Order: sequence, then C-alpha cells, then structure tokens
Amino acid sequence: MFSNYGKTVSQLTPLNLSISIKMAIKAFAAKLFAKRIHTKTQKWVTNPVGTQQKVFEALLREAAQTEFGKDHDFSNIKTFADFAKKVPVRDYEGLKSYVDRVVKGEANVLWKGKPLYFAKTSGTTSGAKYIPLTAESMPFHIEAARNAILGYIYQTGKADFVTGKMIFLQGSPLLEEQNGIKLGRLSGIVAHFVPKYLQKNRMPSLETNCIEDWETKVNAIVAETINENMSVISGIPSWVQMYFEKLKEKANKPVGEIFKNFNLFIYGGVNYEPYRAKFENLIGRKVDSIELFPASEGFFAYQSHNFNIVNKEGMLLLLNSGIFYEFIKTTEFFDGNPRRYTIGEVELGVNYVLIISTNAGLWGYNIGDTIQFTSLKPYRIIVSGRIKHYISAFGEHVIGKEVEAAMQEAMQETDVRVNEFTVAPQINPDSGLPYHEWFIEFENEPDNLEDFALRIDNAMRKQNAYYDDLIVGNVLRTLVIKKVVKNGFQEYMKSIGKLGGQNKLPRLSNDRNIADFFK
Repeated sequence: MFSNYGKTVSQLTPLNLSISIKMAIKAFAAKLFAKRIHTKTQKWVTNPVGTQQKVFEALLREAAQTEFGKDHDFSNIKTFADFAKKVPVRDYEGLKSYVDRVVKGEANVLWKGKPLYFAKTSGTTSGAKYIPLTAESMPFHIEAARNAILGYIYQTGKADFVTGKMIFLQGSPLLEEQNGIKLGRLSGIVAHFVPKYLQKNRMPSLETNCIEDWETKVNAIVAETINENMSVISGIPSWVQMYFEKLKEKANKPVGEIFKNFNLFIYGGVNYEPYRAKFENLIGRKVDSIELFPASEGFFAYQSHNFNIVNKEGMLLLLNSGIFYEFIKTTEFFDGNPRRYTIGEVELGVNYVLIISTNAGLWGYNIGDTIQFTSLKPYRIIVSGRIKHYISAFGEHVIGKEVEAAMQEAMQETDVRVNEFTVAPQINPDSGLPYHEWFIEFENEPDNLEDFALRIDNAMRKQNAYYDDLIVGNVLRTLVIKKVVKNGFQEYMKSIGKLGGQNKLPRLSNDRNIADFFK
C-alpha cells in the first residue's frame, strides 16, 4: 500500500510510517471527494439549456431592484428576447458610469448590496478597470479552480500530488481599500481563499508573494522552492517559463530532475501549445497539464479530460456558475444589430465573441475574448483570440488561434523552439509589397530563416482563406520574420509596466505599437 513512497512498510520507522499513512489517507480522501464532485457536475452537464435558463432567471430576480435592474426594466423581462431588447451589449467603457458609482461606495447599483472586492486591472482607454467580485460570485472562482483539479483526479486516478508542495505564480495578495471595498489583482484576492487543507502545501511564502517587482519575486521563489518537493506548478506559461529558466540555470539540470515528483502543470490565460516544446525541454520530460479559462469577470471553463496530450478538444464551459452566456459571431459583431445566440443555438467551429451576465453585476458584458465550440455534448470551448487583437489591415481578419496554429505546424518535425512571438502588419515597407511581420524570440533558431518563414506562411494560407487570396493576388508578399533578442519581450513588457503577474503579451495586433519597440 505504501510502496508508492519508495519504501516498504518493513523499512519504515514509526515516524515515517505515520507520515506515509497520512499521505495515503489524504490521497484517498481526494479521490472520494473527486468522485462526489464529478457526480454533481454531471447533473448540469447533461441539462445545459435548462441549467442556463435557471441561471438567467435567478440573475434577473436577484438584480431586479438594483439601479441597473430598474433602468433596464428587469421586472418585465420574461424571455431572453426581452433581455436582448432591453440590455445592449457593452464593454467596460459602456458600463463605466454604473461601475464608477459602485467604486464611490454606492450600494445596489449593478448587484444587490456592495461588492466584497474589486479586481483592479489595466488596459482600457480610460485607465484602470474595477471589476466587482461579490459574495455570490467569489465562491465560484474558488470552486471552479478546485473542481478542475478534482476532475483531473477523477479522470486519471492520480492523487499522490496532493501530498507534495504546490506553487501558484500570481500577483501580490496585498490589498488596498477604497470606500470600504478592498481592491487588488484577482490572483492576489484569490490567494486569500486558499483552503486550509492546502495552506501547508502552498508556496511561496506570504513575504515572497508580496514582492511587487516581478524579477525580484521570481528570484526569491527560486530560492524558496529549489530544495522543496514541488508536485504542482501553476501560472501563465510565459511567466512560468521565466521561473523554469532561472531554476535550470541555478541547478544546472532540468526542472524535472530538480522536482522529481513534479507531474502536473496548471495554466491559463494563453494557449500553451506555442510553449510546449520549450517547456518539455526545460522540464526534461512530459508532464500532465490542465488548462483553465479564468478572468476577473468570472471563471468560465476548465479542461476536463485528455490531460497528457495536446488539448485539442477544449475546456468544459461552466454553465452552472452564476454566469449567463451569450455568443455573437465575430463576422457579425461589428454590424449594427448582430444576433445574440444562447447556449442551445451555437455551432461547432464558429468564432464567437463571448458575452456574459453575472452575479457580480456585469450585464450583456463583452469581455473581449473570442471562443469556438469543439464539442456540443458536453459544451467544450477553445479560446480563439481577442476581438481587439487581430490583423485586418488588408481585410484578412487573422485571429490569434490562426497564428498559433501556423507556428505550431511550422515547428513540427524540426528542432526549432520558440520562447515568444507576436505579429503585426507592415503596411508601408521601404520597398516592395506590404507583409505580415512576425517578431520571434527563438530558443533554437531554424537553420534557414527564410525557409521557416515560408513554412509558417504556407500554414497561414491554409488557416485563413482571405490571407491566401491576398498572397495569390499579389496584395501581400509572404511574411517576414524579425528575430527578437533573448528576453526581448520581457524588456518590452517591463517598458510598459506589465512584467509578470496576469499580464500577457498580445499574440497579434492591427497596429505597429509593439513592433516599433523592436526597431
């Protein structure tokens, strides 16, 4: 029974035996809990339309007497069609007048009472965003992260990792207070809700977690963890990569040798596939992975199977988490009055803008992400990009999923490894036709850069018919690669004050703002 821990019972001292029993019990208990949660999850998974209808009705009922509810006549909304007529699709700027009232301390504006927290993020035209987290919404953030891990345990039967140390690379848990409401980064807020049974396993220390400067923080995390029994590592891939590189440099051996029991990587925020080859090299072996789709506005989905292979089938969309979903086709989004689809009306393979209404008081809210359904039984999705992050300088409307797939295809059966990349249009070149310019930081460079560029270009032409037409019609020339020096993208993120944490490099953009940094 205890041989998994490297010793037979006869070899164990009373102390070690006691420890091993506790470890075995903890792993066994995790499996039982995982089975219970799986059974509970299946109840809403098998009734998706009915589940969403209940969420829809509950949201309207709870918010009917809020200022927003009164302004939009919630009491007389009986159907989704009524809702779509009375509640327009808005982004943060569209809701800002209501949010500002909440920030000033006013109650019952977007949701009943006042929020528990504001997740403070940056990146809008008017500066910081304040995303409310309420007593009703906050538990779902925690529950979803927990259930993702429990789903992995249920599907794989692997639970020994619960006895090892876990690290979650995140923002500082230090919170400010404004008009009686605490505010900070989402990952920092969530840190306050780590269950007690995980507290002893969790790293880094509170002192280290509170370090604001990202490079200083990563160095401190390396020093704290290098001699620990790390079994689970979690974070945005680009920043975990930085942690792994520093570990490997300090120990002069792969991460998988430093942490022999490290067998589970949990990530979110960006597509892992462009990083996979680099990570396997840094780790020195393959490890299972779980993809998450969390945001300040809600926890939307998590991977529920196929943890040891490329996750092509997507993540389970969480339909019973206090969020009502709508979907608008990206091809129609910028039309005057695009159709808004509900869960029972979506199709496979179509690119949709994700619209949410939540028990945190976001209504008809465009979070900016685009998704595609990979399965309708159950409803699984992949994140295909950002509605604001695309290239359509010539009418091609290239999205993040396409450039990532093209890069992945070009790297197949080669030794090329890529640390990071982004793409921008070059509309006014010094000579010749315009082109897409790919800024790539290589770990292993291709032998022939022009040949590699053509491999990517050919893959892109298969991904996007409009791009192919532009190449065939001599409107564009084939893409051009510009090499970025090691840590160049980190320097860019530092220059705009977004190094580390939840910040992500845009995979592509329709302007030259990032490109101009690398002139």
